[in-house]
Amino acid sequence: MENILIILQIIFGLLVIGLILLQSKGTGLGSTFGGDMGFYGTKRGAEKMLFVATIFLSILFLITSFLSVLL
Repeated sequence: MENILIILQIIFGLLVIGLILLQSKGTGLGSTFGGDMGFYGTKRGAEKMLFVATIFLSILFLITSFLSVLL
């Protein structure tokens, strides 16, 4: 069971890194606090799909991390 969790952590971690690298530039933490005042649009299409997939895989990564600590 522990080996499966470790393998899942590695897979989810690599996928999260890949999805973060695929996201468009300039939408980082700086734009959250007003660094990018020129863009007020919402995420659409592939950009939204990447965003949702990143959040979903990050949550899966956290869950497998907590499970591996508990077991």
